[in-house]
Amino acid sequence: MAAVRKALIAAAVAAFAALFGRTFLKLKDISLASREIPVKRLNCQYLKNIDYGAEDITILKDGLAFLSTGLKYPGLHSFSDEPGKMYVLDLLHPKMTPVELQIKGQLDLSSFNPHGISVYEDEADDSIYVFVVNHPEHKSQVEIFRFVEEDTLMHLKTITHPLLHSVNDIVAVGAEHFYATNDRYFHHEALQLLTFMFDLSWCDVVYYSPHEVRVVAGGFKSANGINISPDRQYIYVSDIMDHEIDIFRRNEGEQLAYVKSVAVGSLCDNIEVDHRTGDIWLGCHPNGLKLLKFDPEDPPGSEVIRIKNIHSERPVVSLEYGDDGRQLIASTVAVPYEGKLLIGSVFHKALLCIL
Repeated sequence: MAAVRKALIAAAVAAFAALFGRTFLKLKDISLASREIPVKRLNCQYLKNIDYGAEDITILKDGLAFLSTGLKYPGLHSFSDEPGKMYVLDLLHPKMTPVELQIKGQLDLSSFNPHGISVYEDEADDSIYVFVVNHPEHKSQVEIFRFVEEDTLMHLKTITHPLLHSVNDIVAVGAEHFYATNDRYFHHEALQLLTFMFDLSWCDVVYYSPHEVRVVAGGFKSANGINISPDRQYIYVSDIMDHEIDIFRRNEGEQLAYVKSVAVGSLCDNIEVDHRTGDIWLGCHPNGLKLLKFDPEDPPGSEVIRIKNIHSERPVVSLEYGDDGRQLIASTVAVPYEGKLLIGSVFHKALLCIL
């Protein structure tokens, strides 16, 4: 009996070791841990006042940019314990200095933790609505604001729903309507690890309106950035762990129909779309393992990828900016405007570059 028990224990240990080894190799492959970080710098300068990251940035057609800053995300480094903030930047102003937005209304600013953002312009009355993914105490909710003055956001509504359980990014399609990505299935880190271990693609995209909330696309390893085409007919989603951008046709009734995927070869975070050309701009993590472990002596790098003609049979994927972390740590978003390029990061700084 003792010999049988020893044999079973040895078999269990061997199986566990094999599973651990397989998981380690799988995570190493997913995180692109062996990839060399590309270096291709531009003429850039740091944006003033942005010292703790600008995880997401979006720009209106008139050059007004909104920035979410100070994100605290489970498992990732942070240089500040202060609540997050929102900033606005006029790219047509000679000084181009971000100004902190004053938030008014019923919102607990002491736990404000902004993540992905989106802006909706109501053509009926020219109102500007700012949608912000918020993680107070690591929860997930969506805040809707109205931009009412040069430096003020009026809080209108907080949205929570069981389907919006781990929201990363958002794209507004109405004054109270949006698509949102869930970047994880489990909140517990050990359980989330199992999804990678067994290659489970359980993340999804959710459509929200005041009348209905439903899952409209699934099968993602980790649904991250999301945005919409200039003609508003297509939705783009970054499956960050699958290293690709998925394209969906937006059908009647806000249904999404899968069209195709474009490989990008990097861990791409947020998606921005050039409203004139339709080009896709991506802030990416060239080596995910460096991002997770964060060594200030060997910091995670940054990468900006552009996709031209994404709907054609041969989209052109190009590197527009690459850095080994000496200039910018952990880029998350890149958005062009009139020959300029804004690049944000998880917890570091933000760059204004000349293209």
